Amino acid sequence: MIAKIQELLEEVEKLKASNLEEVEALRIKYLSKKGSLNALMADFRNVPAEMKKEVGMKLNDLKAKAQEKIAALKEAVDTQDCGTGELDLTRTAYPVSLGTRHPLTIVKNEIVDIFSRLGFTLAEGPEIEDDWHVYSSMNFADDHPARDMQDTFFVEARPDIVLRSHTSSVQARVMESQQPPIRVICPGRVYRNEAISARAHCFFHQVEGLYIDKNVSFTDLKQVLLLFAQEMFGKDTKIRLRPSYFPFTEPSAEMDISCNICGGEGCSFCKHTGWVEILGCGMVDPAVLEANGIDSSVYTGYAFGMGIERITNLKYQVKDLRMFSENDTRFLEEFKSAN
Repeated sequence: MIAKIQELLEEVEKLKASNLEEVEALRIKYLSKKGSLNALMADFRNVPAEMKKEVGMKLNDLKAKAQEKIAALKEAVDTQDCGTGELDLTRTAYPVSLGTRHPLTIVKNEIVDIFSRLGFTLAEGPEIEDDWHVYSSMNFADDHPARDMQDTFFVEARPDIVLRSHTSSVQARVMESQQPPIRVICPGRVYRNEAISARAHCFFHQVEGLYIDKNVSFTDLKQVLLLFAQEMFGKDTKIRLRPSYFPFTEPSAEMDISCNICGGEGCSFCKHTGWVEILGCGMVDPAVLEANGIDSSVYTGYAFGMGIERITNLKYQVKDLRMFSENDTRFLEEFKSAN
């Protein structure tokens, strides 16, 4: 056995290869499952007990040297000059710089992480949706302005098919496919027919949340949103809820946070009010529960929704919404430290 190991070791030390195919052939010959080394390993069980330690050490040494030799041959082949003089002008010049996550992805992941720690699971749905899931199941009246061509992108050949204008459609799909308790967040891209400017775009990103169970109250909603705001913007962040209206919630509210720039003292960013609006929320309207097959006499729930661009603007003070979709690497590189 020792003689076989020594013979194979001398053979390995003399190995040569001129291209990657030959290197691969050597690897298969010596290091594969059916290679020479594995054959020796299989014979190891026949070695007398008093010689196992010595033979085992020599086998390990042989394996290490074979791996080093073949790795060295591969590196030599990879780096050698083939002498053809060819130059690939399409190849990225060195050094290749490392990229970074997009700021919207950074903030979305942070939002998802916060709510996942509060027990919410992730739910996603299609961006091309039907009218039922986007509007009718969410208690939108037939003449609601959101159905107008000035707000929603409709598919001309199929007027009942739209580019979703909010991720509430994902909530509808969750509700129709399972019974409470339901606790989900729904991130995704949405589309609205708006003029592109520094403050608006025809597409943006949302995260919506839904919680349905027995005895869910507005107090539960307020506490969850307070915890979210303090996790996202700092433990000293305060919130306030202002009455509002949404077709799918009743009662409804807009939520403001104390300005994280001036600390609530008042500045140009918060228009000297000390408060900045970040999301809409409310208790799920019983009509929405019933439309999606959930008994409103047994279950209650709350929902909320926020724009990821809005949250990103607040965290990083990006003044122009268009910068998020222009793919200017100078802008994206500013967020390397945020990863």
